[in-house]
Amino acid sequence: MSDLLTFALNAAEEAGKITLKYFRQELSIDLKSDDSPVTIADREAERYLREAISAKFPGHGFLGEEEGTTGDQSERWVIDPIDGTKSFICGVPLYGVLLSYERDGVPVVGISHFPALGETVWATKGGGAFLNGKPIQVSPVGELSHATLCSGSPTSMEDAGRMEGFMKLARQARGARTWGDAYGHCLVATGRTEAMIDPKVAYHDLSSVSLIVTEAGGRFTNFKGEEGIFHEAISCNTALFDQVVGAFA
Repeated sequence: MSDLLTFALNAAEEAGKITLKYFRQELSIDLKSDDSPVTIADREAERYLREAISAKFPGHGFLGEEEGTTGDQSERWVIDPIDGTKSFICGVPLYGVLLSYERDGVPVVGISHFPALGETVWATKGGGAFLNGKPIQVSPVGELSHATLCSGSPTSMEDAGRMEGFMKLARQARGARTWGDAYGHCLVATGRTEAMIDPKVAYHDLSSVSLIVTEAGGRFTNFKGEEGIFHEAISCNTALFDQVVGAFA
């Protein structure tokens, strides 16, 4: 395990401990310009990560949800201190601390740490993907009738004009659940679900999970099937990928 990966895993875990101090506690909730919620836990976790990374790698830049873009972007860390703030506020343990290290815009290390679940999913480019240190792979399920699908919120699906395609899949699938945010993508990577449909999302939500899903043998694309990080995302196992993307054609 490289020094950079070891550091990143430890930093994500420490940031997770900060969030747990506030989890299921009474919190003051502020609204950002896009009406999304933010709490002291979000702010403290990102501040910790920036300070820890700057001390270890002073030349690296940042793209963070709460503090924006700073420094050299050729080597940068992408931070989402609490992915799933709405879940966090409600006391639901499916929120995560997302951290990735990128070179020239390409994720090299990706970590999705779920503090309240005690799960850390991570990957390195070309080095595979892992859950709590054990290798993971996407599911081999090739029949939609045996598949479980995850999605973002129904309102996001409808606003993005993706509801018809999603319902086409959901009617055929064994189950469809809104286990959203990074957790849904990591469920795909760990083989616990077959697809995650994410119709409206930001870059900081996706940098780490894009690497995790692909290193676990899955596909990570937009709704057209194009690989990369966009403002929408589909994570899927390879066996069902064409059928899932085809539903949105």
